Parts: sequence; structure tokens; C-alpha cells
Amino acid sequence: MLTTLAIANYRSLRSLVMPLGRLNVVTGANGSGKSNLYRALRLLAETAQGGVVGALAREGGLSSTFWAGPEALSRRMQRGEVAIEGTVSTEAKALRLGFSGTDFGYAIDFGIPNPPSGGSVFALDPEIKTEVIWAGPFLRQANMLVERRGPMIRARTGKSWQVLAQHINGFESMFTHVADSQRAPEMLDVRDAIRRWRFYDHFRSDADAPARMAQLGTRTTVLSHDGHDLAAAWQTIRELGDAEALDASVDDAFPGGEVSVAISDGRMVLEFSQPGLLRPLRSAELSDGTLRYLLWIAALHTPRPPPLMVLNEPETSLHPDLLPALARLIVHASSRSQVWVVSHASRLIAALEAADDCNSIHLEKTLSETRIAGQGMLDEPAWHWASR
Repeated sequence: MLTTLAIANYRSLRSLVMPLGRLNVVTGANGSGKSNLYRALRLLAETAQGGVVGALAREGGLSSTFWAGPEALSRRMQRGEVAIEGTVSTEAKALRLGFSGTDFGYAIDFGIPNPPSGGSVFALDPEIKTEVIWAGPFLRQANMLVERRGPMIRARTGKSWQVLAQHINGFESMFTHVADSQRAPEMLDVRDAIRRWRFYDHFRSDADAPARMAQLGTRTTVLSHDGHDLAAAWQTIRELGDAEALDASVDDAFPGGEVSVAISDGRMVLEFSQPGLLRPLRSAELSDGTLRYLLWIAALHTPRPPPLMVLNEPETSLHPDLLPALARLIVHASSRSQVWVVSHASRLIAALEAADDCNSIHLEKTLSETRIAGQGMLDEPAWHWASR
């Protein structure tokens, strides 16, 4: 489980160190930085997939993602006594992302590349300056296990260090370059854990949504991001997962409702029966809200729960009366996975915050910088970035 998330110089997140719990709810007004926080977490996940440089490029390149304000905001600036002005930079520009967990911590530092001697059309690609894996709640020299500095990667072996690679490219994460289960088993553990993080962001429920179409079905333990395999995932949960809890979630949201899977020539489609109807409705006939809620049921009852599940505005297209049931569904999922919810819906937020172990994070923006409301310097978890 992640215990701390740290972000520095990513858009409005100039310096944010956030404590995490089993169930985390991120709220705040429009423009407070919720989307930036979500995108930063997705960037962190891309490091283990080998796509972080491409993801930064799709955001406009590294320079467009940097914090656009001054390097430091003095108290006089914060009180409005003097104008906010830039000063001569004393530190190299760096975008930093990291987390610590119950087992290991990981952090990565992106910077502007040094101009190649022969020139390159890829000269604007960000360069990974440092990566580090450690054991414990925060980084210290004594608990560092793997360190990547520039092109070299080394791992701790007892009281000494062993070089794993010396010529890694600046655009490649060490996760995609080194996989040594004997000399650096921590790298495999952290990489595999990050790769299992699961993100769900706005299921489609329009007339042409893939979830409305009959699809060829195979055993599906993880619902896809577009929901095209909804029927196969539902049947897999019924056979391999908790069928009783699955049915209870339907009845909780739609009293008396039942969902079944119809199969014809190998193609599967959901059928939804409700009291008062003479025939079941197929997924193509369901309202947007009903279909979207069934997608959430299938996603959250997965027979293969991930270490971290991130839900971005799950209330979209749902009637307010469904939000308490959605909260109960999410709380149930948090008993098997760490869950992160980004939401605007006050009714959903209130229902989640009523859970015993809910970690509520309210974001606010001051002078364009995103902060956690009520968090003082002494409230931040301990955190140290690796030096370049």
C-alpha cells in the first residue's frame, strides 16, 4: 500500500507531499488541481510501462508541464505586500514524482537534456536525471537499495554497491532497461506493483459505446478501460469471483433488479431484469446511468484486485440517488485494494468520508499553487528527494 505521494514542479503542484490511506477521496473546487494530481499519478505509472517520455510529449513537452510560478513564494508575496516576480534560478529545473509504501519507495527526477554534440531532432525529449528505490517511509542514504544517476544504475549488495548498467539512455526508465531478479529483486517488485495499478476514467455510455454491443467473450478478470468486455467480465466474476456480492451490488442500487449474461454464437451481452417488465433489457437499451453503474460494479468486483485502483469522477452520468450505493461499492472494493477517488459530487464524498478509514484530501489553490487545505509544514509526511 502507498503511504505517501510526493510531486514537485508539475503544473500547479509546486511542492506537494500527501499522506495516503486505504481509501482516499480527493476533492476541491474547479481549478484547484485535482486533474493535475490525477495526471501526475498516471505519469508515475507510465515509468514502469516505458511510456513516460511519450506521455510528457503528449502534454506539450517537459517545459509546458513545469510549475510556471516563481521558484519560491516568500511570505510577503503570499500576503500580497509585494508583487510576485521571478528571480534568478538557484536550482536546476526538475519535475519530480515519487511515492513511499509499506514495502518500498520510488522516485524519479526529470530534467532538461544537455544539448547533444551532433544535434538531434529529439533534443526536447525530457531526460531522466535520477531514479531511486529505497526501503522505509522516506529516502535516506542508509536505506537506499537501487540508484540510477545519469546513465549508470547500481544496486546495494550488503555494504557495497554493484553496477547493473552504465550506458542507459536518458529517455529510458531503469525499469525498462534492467530486470535482474538476483542482483536487484526490488526493481522487479516495484515495477510489477506499479504495472498493476489500475485507472478508470469516464466509462463511455453513449449509443455507440462498446459496452452496449455483443462481443466475443473469453474469461476476463480485469474490465477494460472502454468496457467493451463488460459481459465477459460479469460472467467471469460470477464463475471465479464473489457472485453473491455481485448480485447484492445490483440489488443495492436497483432493488429487485437482476443481471444475467446472454450468449449466442460465442458473443455475450448483458441482460437486465427489473420488476414490472415482461422481458429483460439488453445493454443496448439501458439508460446511460444504468449502464455506467453496471460498468462500475464489474470494475470494482474484479476477481484480480490490483494494489491500487484510481477512479476519476465515477459519479459522471449517475443519478444522485445512486451515489450512496456507489459509495458502498467503493468502500467494499477498498477492503481488497487501495482506492483513490477523485470526485466533485458532494453526496458521494459525504458517503465515502463516513467510512471508518477514509482519508479525505481537500485541495485548494493559493496564488496558483495547489495545496492540501489545512496542511501545515509539520503535518507533511517526511520526504527527501535524491540529489542529482
